[in-house]
Amino acid sequence: MALLPTEERDRWALRLHRAVTGFVDEPRKAVEEADAVLGETAARVAELVKERRGGLPAKNDTEELRLALRDCRELTERMLQL
Repeated sequence: MALLPTEERDRWALRLHRAVTGFVDEPRKAVEEADAVLGETAARVAELVKERRGGLPAKNDTEELRLALRDCRELTERMLQL
């Protein structure tokens, strides 16, 4: 499962593609747009990570704690692959 929803990924990918292909005609505008896409994407990823973390389970149930540990591990491993 992807961290970012498909429609958001596609929208940012399209904007980045347009920025890159527009570099020859308007280099500064292309870099400004690419920088904006990077900033927006990073902010959204940070927001989604914060939402997914959700904190520790309320109970000390071993199964809930195991699932929380698994979720933390999976998300951290995905982020380390960036």
